[in-house]
Amino acid sequence: MKFKVDEISSLIKQEIEQYRGQLEVAQVGRVIEVGDGIARIHGLSGAMASEMIKFENGSFGQVFNLEQDSVGAVIFGDFEQIKEGDRVTATGELLSVPVGDAMIGRVVNPLGQPIDGRGPIETRDRRPVEIKAPGIADRQPVKEPLQTGIKAIDAMTPIGRGQRELIIGDRKTGKTTIAIDTIINQKGGDVVCVYVAIGQKESTVVSVVETLRKAGAMDYTIVVCASSTAPAPLQYIAPYAGCTIAEHFTYSQNRHTLVIYDDLSKQATAYRQLSLLLRRPPGREAYPGDVFYLHSRLLERACKLSDERGGGSLTALPIVETQEGEVSAYIPTNVISITDGQIYLEPSLFYAGVRPAINVGISVSRVGGNAQVKAMKKVAGSLRLDLAAYRELEAFAQLGTELDAATQRQLDRGAAMVELLKQPQYSPYPIIDQVISIYAGVNGYLDRVPMSKVRDYEHGLLAYVKSTERSLYETLQKKPELTDPVVAELKRVLAAYTERFVAGLKT
Repeated sequence: MKFKVDEISSLIKQEIEQYRGQLEVAQVGRVIEVGDGIARIHGLSGAMASEMIKFENGSFGQVFNLEQDSVGAVIFGDFEQIKEGDRVTATGELLSVPVGDAMIGRVVNPLGQPIDGRGPIETRDRRPVEIKAPGIADRQPVKEPLQTGIKAIDAMTPIGRGQRELIIGDRKTGKTTIAIDTIINQKGGDVVCVYVAIGQKESTVVSVVETLRKAGAMDYTIVVCASSTAPAPLQYIAPYAGCTIAEHFTYSQNRHTLVIYDDLSKQATAYRQLSLLLRRPPGREAYPGDVFYLHSRLLERACKLSDERGGGSLTALPIVETQEGEVSAYIPTNVISITDGQIYLEPSLFYAGVRPAINVGISVSRVGGNAQVKAMKKVAGSLRLDLAAYRELEAFAQLGTELDAATQRQLDRGAAMVELLKQPQYSPYPIIDQVISIYAGVNGYLDRVPMSKVRDYEHGLLAYVKSTERSLYETLQKKPELTDPVVAELKRVLAAYTERFVAGLKT
């Protein structure tokens, strides 16, 4: 059988093409040092900063330091199974996590792998963990409210969709409770929530998930968990992973999202550990010089996108723990300067029974009334000043000085407002309920009510309005504005109910 020359050459070409297709070219290095969640690798001279790498045992890592004759990497997995001399392969890809609707209702680790025992997550979509925050042209002003359901916050330090509002305070002052209340309050709305637990005890995370499940909030919530037993690299990457999972809904589906980082002081500690192990120069309090960038590049990703980009939003509620109320420490100061305001929880108020223990003087929202419905903006206008004046008068009254009638009246009204703003955990209030309650307090309807009966008055008032005066409640729901006719009707209802309540106390 004879072959023509051109047939032979085409056969040879075909064989070469097939051989090329089977050939895999990969950059491979060797581990020269490993321990405490980091590895030093020789031979990956072409590796990029933040590139994903794969170890011989199947664990993944990320390039952290690019040095002259080696690279330093962090290990996302069991570093105890990695030893000197192991092969490491560069993937040519940046670290990414799975995203999509299938993630909702699940508990995952910072790599997007399920840890709730409910089987694999079926999704093909992935997003890189580190992306550049959108520029000014891609954003619009924050003006749409994100209701927390907490009277003291929605009235005095309102949060808007796309805002970054810091929750700060000592350990065990109710920081996580405020975050969980905010998630629960989104029930029936259009907000997807992501709760990122960093350095928390696993038992704490389990109880948070159980609370959300009981409230029906896991139907629109994703929990990302890097517990206290997780290696430092996973605690470091967890907030970025949570933000990325939320961004899928913001950018791809034009939806509104809320991300809670609980808490960033533990992430900074994990980052300090990695940086010191990789011989990065320590700065103040042994944190590396770029610890500000660690948080700024995360929190800058919170935004309200322009209408041209779909109009979605990502709201961030970072939590930072202080030591002995030291708000001016390094990490708290950094995060305060990045965010658009802070809610400060004071231990002395917490232990005095004022819960949520929000310090009105230090707490602030730089978005302010732009993120409030008109009715709340009008009602809460004087509330902050009244409470601040009450705190000053309270300190003055403790000196034992005799007070005139007007000062005593102001003190009593301030005490009644403090009582009114108290709220049990996991029971957020709808915004119209808040408006009616605060209107009654600010306008003196509580002046004749004993302090011990303020909560009873409020519960009774809201039940009365919803049942007997349903038309007023529905009017405010349709259009939450205090127009003159609405104010007149509200005054009539409050006067009638207050008379009935006070008369009931006398019998």
